[in-house]
Amino acid sequence: MGRYVVTGSASGMGAAVAEALRTAGHTVIGIDRDTADVTADLSTEEGRRAAIDAILEKSGGELAGAVFAAGLGPARDRERVIVEVNMAGVTDLLEALRPALAASEKAKVVVFGSNSTTATPFVPARAVRALLRGDRERATAILRRRGPMLSGPAAYAASKIAVTRWCRVHGTAPEWAGEGIRINVIAPGPVMTPLLKSQLDGPSAKNVRSFPVPVREYGTPDQLAQWVMLMLSPAADFMCGTVVTVDGGTEALLRGRDWPRAVPLHTVPRVLWQMYRAPKKGQVAQY
Repeated sequence: MGRYVVTGSASGMGAAVAEALRTAGHTVIGIDRDTADVTADLSTEEGRRAAIDAILEKSGGELAGAVFAAGLGPARDRERVIVEVNMAGVTDLLEALRPALAASEKAKVVVFGSNSTTATPFVPARAVRALLRGDRERATAILRRRGPMLSGPAAYAASKIAVTRWCRVHGTAPEWAGEGIRINVIAPGPVMTPLLKSQLDGPSAKNVRSFPVPVREYGTPDQLAQWVMLMLSPAADFMCGTVVTVDGGTEALLRGRDWPRAVPLHTVPRVLWQMYRAPKKGQVAQY
């Protein structure tokens, strides 16, 4: 049995994951703003530092894995807080906890992304690039130019795009994958959490209900927790940088012909090109 960090452990999908881990006999270090093993505000640098210090103390410097379920949904005039929690609340903690994860054999990390990364229009690419550079002030300024109606959804989608790309790029690097740490992303669609319930009861209920979900039902926190448990298990030893979409078919409905797509030749790394080069006489092709 191992020690796992779960952010957003007080409610919704984070609470379901924490419960599933504890039921399986693992030790959980839950992080949330209240009602958690570690209370911390991940929207501030001080709060993230406090969370990191508490995790390292409680874990003894070794973690079997981590699940980053804390996040803020789209909300008007909260663009900066959204990107702080959804981006820095993952990347700052992961970078600080990397030695503790590397100390455990085949540590698993699951980051909650969102199918909004592929279902939200008008997301400024410049904001995503700014987030990946760590310039959240610049990203917020760009997002606010979308206006009061679009800036909240754009901030949410941009933060999830950025954190997903961060996980795919960094997660396959030698200091992560090479140290035995598997980072993967789960991208849920609408899940019946307190956040979704508040949206269904609020002024935007009509828009929320019109969002296309081919299976015609919402997901549940327990369903997502079962997926996360699989991604934390030995079955995920060969998963790295993968995005698992669990959204009732929305992503496939909107982008059914966009993926999979062959990688453009000009983007193929040299080492990969050499692997697939035509063999010389007397050699066997490398595949």
